[in-house]
Amino acid sequence: MRLGLIVISILVAVIMTSLSVHAQDSIRDDGNLLIDIVLPLALAFIMFSLGLGLTRQDFFVVFNEPKAFTIGIVNQMIVLPIIGFSIVFISGLEGELAVGLIILACCPGGVTSNILTKLAKGDTALSISYTAIISVAAVFTLPVIVGLSMSYFMDEVAPDIDIVGLGITMFLLTTLPVLIGMTIRHRSSEKANSAEKFVNLIATILFVIIVIAAIVSEWGTLIENIGILGPSVIMLNIIMLGIGYQSAKFFNLEPGQATTVSIESGIQNATVGITIGGLILASPDGGLSTLSLPSGVYGVLMYLIISPFMYWRIQQNSAKK
Repeated sequence: MRLGLIVISILVAVIMTSLSVHAQDSIRDDGNLLIDIVLPLALAFIMFSLGLGLTRQDFFVVFNEPKAFTIGIVNQMIVLPIIGFSIVFISGLEGELAVGLIILACCPGGVTSNILTKLAKGDTALSISYTAIISVAAVFTLPVIVGLSMSYFMDEVAPDIDIVGLGITMFLLTTLPVLIGMTIRHRSSEKANSAEKFVNLIATILFVIIVIAAIVSEWGTLIENIGILGPSVIMLNIIMLGIGYQSAKFFNLEPGQATTVSIESGIQNATVGITIGGLILASPDGGLSTLSLPSGVYGVLMYLIISPFMYWRIQQNSAKK
């Protein structure tokens, strides 16, 4: 694989992403450089880093591990949005914050869930397969569910949302960079392996910057709603970790697969949630959208919440040796 291939591929991702952002700018003028360019490109790069670690075989887990695959898919695509809606009603979230939590609940897992699965001694290949397949499926499911939730929770004040356009934008920001990363790995897996660690490091740094920006830009809104928003995202995280693990054990998956199903069910890609929230509805003051706030808070709290689970699984694995 030549260096030129990497450069050209990344440039294609940047150009396509910029085109999608430009399309969004045509219907709203109150964004800023961070929202319109930096945030979407950061997400595209993070998804590119995911694709760099994928192969075509990662999409065939449905045939190799049909039971484990089905349990995880049902948890993420059906149970998770239902739990998200339930938490919104229980916690009393309204308007943009309610929709923001639904956006988060519809997001796929990401590179973070793959790393956490590996650290917890789970089935990393299964984790990567979940992320790959659900990231593609979310291009179709997330815009529809979000559109319905905006009509329900925001009623008359809900902005017009182009579901098809949002799906295309998601494809350009998530699926296309993944495909580019996979293409590079297919052409030269050795050089992709050498570049993967550096690319993942950059992706992690970008994720941290995105989360910090989300919190800082909407600090006032966060403080006003932390009493409701904090418990809501904590509930979502804990409940889905529990459902994921117990459903896997109920269907007699082996411990490594149960760990993977739990993490994939309980850890969502906060970067996708933050970005999609900003693309749907820009903040009046040019900061990150209130729709992005639940994902931003979640991006910080999820590490604190999952740490005891990670410690428990690592200890369980160590005790068996």
